[in-house]
Amino acid sequence: MSQNIKRILAANKEYAREFGDRGKLGIIPARKIAILTCMDARIEPMRLAGLGTGDAHIVRNAGGRASDDAIRSLVISNRLVGTNEWLVIHHTGCGIENLTNEKMADIAGESYKTSEGDYVNWLTIRDRIQSIRDDVKRLRDHPLTPDDVTVSGFIYDIETGLLAEIDCD
Repeated sequence: MSQNIKRILAANKEYAREFGDRGKLGIIPARKIAILTCMDARIEPMRLAGLGTGDAHIVRNAGGRASDDAIRSLVISNRLVGTNEWLVIHHTGCGIENLTNEKMADIAGESYKTSEGDYVNWLTIRDRIQSIRDDVKRLRDHPLTPDDVTVSGFIYDIETGLLAEIDCD
């Protein structure tokens, strides 16, 4: 067993010891919010939004992009448990900024000795503000997004911890 796994299991025992009544929380997020954000380990979506356990669904992927799978999760979140406010949060210093699909395909090809990366839309980011607007528009316009769902876009500054709303109208 790796040292990381040992640390995780020890931390989990402490977490479980202090778990309290969280096991009684319902499946429906109390605030009816779903957040789509980047998988970057520096982002703590619940804390940066002042949310607690049970308040929101969190969907994460590289770049926080409105991929088909992110849309799948958001639609499930809406249809099964009633989230009606979706927040798209990108951030400064994102690792996929200034990459291209071609560059990512090359990286994958060199690393894994296959051309399969040529067929992946890596959803890279050239302009972080435009990428937020594009993702918000994709979600708002998607035929599976109900009319009663509000979609907003934000940029999170990893150096200050501040969240700023982006005009996506």
